[in-house]
Amino acid sequence: MTPTLPRTVRAVDTAQLLDLAQEAAPHSFSQRLPVGWLREHLAADATHYLFPTIMQRLTHRPEVPLQWRCQQLLTVNTGGQVWGLLNVLPDTFDKIPETLDTASKKDIVSRIERAVTVREWMERMGVEAGS
Repeated sequence: MTPTLPRTVRAVDTAQLLDLAQEAAPHSFSQRLPVGWLREHLAADATHYLFPTIMQRLTHRPEVPLQWRCQQLLTVNTGGQVWGLLNVLPDTFDKIPETLDTASKKDIVSRIERAVTVREWMERMGVEAGS
């Protein structure tokens, strides 16, 4: 049975987000930032947010597991927040504790919709994609 895409927002710290990115790497998930980039540019003590929006199943690559494509609200080391994407395994997402109330979740989704993308932030800051 296919799991149902959750309609919630989960909060993670920087270490947890790095773990999620490391988990995605061997699966070659298409939507993720390199772990090195995240280490370099995320605020170390920040909270980041994941909002699943799409169930991703690659029928042309059956070896790749089902994923939740999550919108991310990331806090970068310059203090701003940027919007990105990260594909997460459903079981992994389910293990992230539910810590936010409804009002906080609505606020975060609203901030995601207004945030600049990672690419826009990199262009503004003169950051190289590989760094």
